[in-house]
Amino acid sequence: MLPETAVYLDAARMFAGLARRIDPEAWRGPGLGGWDLRALVGHTSRSLVTVLTYIEQPAETEAIASARDYYALIAGLDIDPTDILERGRQAGEQLGPDPASAIDELIEQVTARLDGVDENMLITTIGGGMRIAAYLPTRTFELAVHCLDIVAATGLELEMPESVLADATGLAVSVAVALGKGQTVLTALTGRRDLPPGFSVTI
Repeated sequence: MLPETAVYLDAARMFAGLARRIDPEAWRGPGLGGWDLRALVGHTSRSLVTVLTYIEQPAETEAIASARDYYALIAGLDIDPTDILERGRQAGEQLGPDPASAIDELIEQVTARLDGVDENMLITTIGGGMRIAAYLPTRTFELAVHCLDIVAATGLELEMPESVLADATGLAVSVAVALGKGQTVLTALTGRRDLPPGFSVTI
């Protein structure tokens, strides 16, 4: 198993465990921004769905070399936030009456599909061709960040696996450097200055 796959699956299982602890009465409550909790969880589940989808869409050429480059590219794309909101809502509805079980099933599918996958496999992503080993850390990042969003929305506690936390945090810093925001992050991490209001390394 690729190291990137192991960390990604750690993140997926973390997400599944969190989903199983959500109060059944909370699913239509507040989630994040324009999403209710079901839509937020649905959006998070897309980190499983996109892997299953993209792995069936081979690419001929490598357009993006790393997870860092992926986010740097995405930051420059003209993506309509209403489209993101709607995809999240649709993904939430597609989880059906038992979202936690649906997530467990997705994880079973993605685990089986990734078993023995060649790290040099080229897949087609929203930004172009990528090696599967480069793409998976972007999904680990999404799972980590959105699990924290779910925690904030529900009040549940979460102890993130060290592998996931290290991977996601490292990628966030790397993306900040790629976007020209590395110095701002470094001064904040070393206690020299707070981050500016609304600062983010993602769209």
